[in-house]
Amino acid sequence: MSHPQVLENIRIVLVNTSHQGNIGSAARAMKTMGLSDLVLVDPVEAPQSHASALAAGATDILASARTVATLQEAIADCQLVLATSARSRTLDWPMLSPREAGAKAVGEAFNSKVALVFGRENSGLTNEELQMSQFHVHIPANPEYSSLNLAMAVQTLSYEMRSAWLEVEAPTAATASSTEGAADNYPNGDDLARFYAHLEQSLTESGFIVRQHPGQVMNKLRRLFNRARPEQNELNILRGMLSTYDKRYAQLLKTSSQQAPAAADTDAVETNVAVTHSKDQS
Repeated sequence: MSHPQVLENIRIVLVNTSHQGNIGSAARAMKTMGLSDLVLVDPVEAPQSHASALAAGATDILASARTVATLQEAIADCQLVLATSARSRTLDWPMLSPREAGAKAVGEAFNSKVALVFGRENSGLTNEELQMSQFHVHIPANPEYSSLNLAMAVQTLSYEMRSAWLEVEAPTAATASSTEGAADNYPNGDDLARFYAHLEQSLTESGFIVRQHPGQVMNKLRRLFNRARPEQNELNILRGMLSTYDKRYAQLLKTSSQQAPAAADTDAVETNVAVTHSKDQS
């Protein structure tokens, strides 16, 4: 893969953006750093003339942007998802600095699709959305005045993507070759979503997760597997284990249901014998 395609594999995802002007400014920030893949998740305002005006020459990014209904659709084909987070949440998650995020994204973008997800202007990403990522990214702004608007955040992280790309663009071919192919064969967002759905179904049917009171079990398991980052063949093994368990559990339920009537018949026979014996004695 040629190096320019690395940046093409890095996607900027804007979730539920309120103002179309912020979309235009984000497109401009992307283009100045060589990024071009923009996906909009359920924007409040679709990009129109105001967005084009603030894009200032990056209208091609707006024109090619895709709009989808959910974050899951936006990251379905991505093997690495980085979610921006302005604050720590109740459930801890692996955290990267902007520089670390740039290096990780570029390292994996040689062979994989990478998504960098930005949340709403006023409230960021929900906990559920944050849990769709493998890593969170926090921009360490001035704690006394940490107000970054959406386009500033996109510009900051897009710059780190480009800086990391330039570091692998400049070295010798041997160094670049060692970087290329370094990314493992990770599952994409759709594969992970199917795995988590399968895992939750199996744990619920077994009774490990109580349907009425599921608690934080799945959130903690998501964190565990996102931290471990199983490769595609490892995820296939986990899915195979779950499928085998499901079949065995179904067989046990079937056997148990077949044995129950037989036990009931035996109890009935024993009762009849006891009644007959009692009559004989009388």
